[in-house]
Amino acid sequence: MTQLPLDVPTDLFIGGEWRAASGGDRIDVTDPADDSLLARIADATAEDATAALDAAVAAKQEWAEMAPRTRSDVLRSTFEAVMDSADELALLMTLEMGKPLAESKGEVTYGAEFLRWFSEEAARVGGRHGVRPEGGADMVVRPYPVGPCLLITPWNFPLAMATRKLGPALAAGCTVVIKPATSTPLTTLAVVAMMERAGLPAGVVNVVTSSSASKVSKPLMADPRLRKVSFTGSTEVGRILLEQAAPNVLRTSMELGGNAPFLVFDDADLDTTVTAAMQAKFRNVGQACTAANRFLVQRGIAEELTARLKDAVDDLVVGRGTDEGVTIGPLVDDDTVAKCVELTEDAVSRGAKVLCGGEAVDGPGHFMQPTLLTDVPPDARICAEEVFGPVLPITVFDTEEEAVAMANDTELGLTSYLCTSDMVRARRVTDALEVGMVGINIGVLSNAAAPFGGVKQSGLGREGGSEGIAEYQTLRYSLTPL
Repeated sequence: MTQLPLDVPTDLFIGGEWRAASGGDRIDVTDPADDSLLARIADATAEDATAALDAAVAAKQEWAEMAPRTRSDVLRSTFEAVMDSADELALLMTLEMGKPLAESKGEVTYGAEFLRWFSEEAARVGGRHGVRPEGGADMVVRPYPVGPCLLITPWNFPLAMATRKLGPALAAGCTVVIKPATSTPLTTLAVVAMMERAGLPAGVVNVVTSSSASKVSKPLMADPRLRKVSFTGSTEVGRILLEQAAPNVLRTSMELGGNAPFLVFDDADLDTTVTAAMQAKFRNVGQACTAANRFLVQRGIAEELTARLKDAVDDLVVGRGTDEGVTIGPLVDDDTVAKCVELTEDAVSRGAKVLCGGEAVDGPGHFMQPTLLTDVPPDARICAEEVFGPVLPITVFDTEEEAVAMANDTELGLTSYLCTSDMVRARRVTDALEVGMVGINIGVLSNAAAPFGGVKQSGLGREGGSEGIAEYQTLRYSLTPL
């Protein structure tokens, strides 16, 4: 078993205690670079999930009534603990998820910012007060915590996806049950252990790791004591959770799939465009809901940009994320590799050309060659389906109107990117795009101070910014005669 860089708990965390699953079962957590064993963690049962909700319910009043500054201090102390252990957490992430170590270090900084941001927001929760317009009575509108929450996080950003949910929930005064992804639970367990040491009261945060998300989520969603679910993952699973949320009219936050277009107009600066494109496509080995999925390039610049992108893709280095110089780590599993190959082969069958890559890399581990496709027709599956891997498909367009129509031709609407030197055009196109976020001449746009989320079937609600804490609050209005 690989030696971990931190002392990571491997049990469930319920009511302030680390304890084994009631069934005694364990789950193997492995390194996707070589399938070596990292840890064996508790496999929660439905009974364990109910016990976790029991603890969250028992703690909810005390935490909700606690001074906002006290909640703020817990989050701030956890932020400092995360930053003090940044190198160890980064290595832990690379081991369990596979991304290059430099990117893991970036995620620690990014993810920790949600703890710092919401520690500040916790102490600034306001409301509204005034005399009603017709006079004679005093109106007060005040936010309250929505109640116990279920937080379900994905595997691709093990630290940031946890802090992006835990930060606002705790700042608002909610207690939570968090279910991290089966393949990457160790980082979340490490962060929650830091919260415990930072003075988090028992029962405020409860962690259930499980080999089956539905095994723990389904009974919780049916329990009337649960008042909110926040989920990051596929649109398909999001739809199921929305159906399960309906009977109890649960508050929901859904950050679902993406099919981000990357629009390049013929007045774009090529150096800026190549940098932004490589970030938007290959960061996290392409395993991000915000990753650029379709590259739409205006005809006048297509040949030169394609040549530059080929040089940049050829320079990428595939290997274990801990090795020096590696820029493309392993994918999460063989199914993800197979999907990348399948979508590439479909595009080729429809007339696309492979300029580099295009094939899986022999094991051990789960690797895909960085791939550049050109002449990809709009009807190729890769233009409609989310490819969670290092495959960059280029489709050519002629007019701005054509580009916008192609970009919006999807049921999803999370992120879009565009490159142009004309800021009037940038604003015009931004206004026309049916997405929740737009990166202009930049390839990475998420920030703790900004609202992250999409439209259409990319989800509901926002994470981050001043808007993020409102997702965990409900409003109460009172009227008093003067």
